Amino acid sequence: MLMNKIALLITIIGALNWGSIGLFSFDIVAWIGGGQTSVFARIVYIVVALAGLWCISLLFHRDERVVSSAH
Repeated sequence: MLMNKIALLITIIGALNWGSIGLFSFDIVAWIGGGQTSVFARIVYIVVALAGLWCISLLFHRDERVVSSAH
């Protein structure tokens, strides 16, 4: 499903941003958006959080691919 892939991509981008904060004390979103409290940065943080919430649901989805084992 396309929405799952988009949410996963946004979550990965958010994780990379958190990694840069942890490793280098550098917030890429804040740097691009003009600070952590800028409207742009806050929107990005909210979108990443919503994508993370969406990805929680992926933990409970059954795999729709059918694996056949013909003997």
